[in-house]
Amino acid sequence: MFSAPAVTIHGLEHARTALRPGMAVVLVSAPGAALYAGCGWWGGLIAAARAEYPGNWRDLLDCADAPGAAMAALRLGLKALVLDGESPAFPAVAAAAATCGAIVLPQRPACLDLAAADGAWRLAAWLQRDIDPRLR
Repeated sequence: MFSAPAVTIHGLEHARTALRPGMAVVLVSAPGAALYAGCGWWGGLIAAARAEYPGNWRDLLDCADAPGAAMAALRLGLKALVLDGESPAFPAVAAAAATCGAIVLPQRPACLDLAAADGAWRLAAWLQRDIDPRLR
């Protein structure tokens, strides 16, 4: 699956901050971002980040408990999502994801949130820590 620490980002500047060190990282949307910002917004943000920082990093869109948002994200070609594992639709969404080479996690990984007051300051240490076992 993933083999890098996860960082919650809230926009392109946060993506740049997380990617600038050039270390392996998983960019994670804010909780439920698929519902209020949209899958297209996330796809565009990730495309812009990839244009500036090509490399071997991943992204993960949080769809909260909304299977419709998760399915929309899959239709847009997003390859890694979070969907509440308690959702009755989780198995069906995970199966649909598998058919298109995507993954769906039942909960968010441990993340450093760059919107936190000390987020950017803690980034270097966070990127060098042991990663969440679910991201291996």
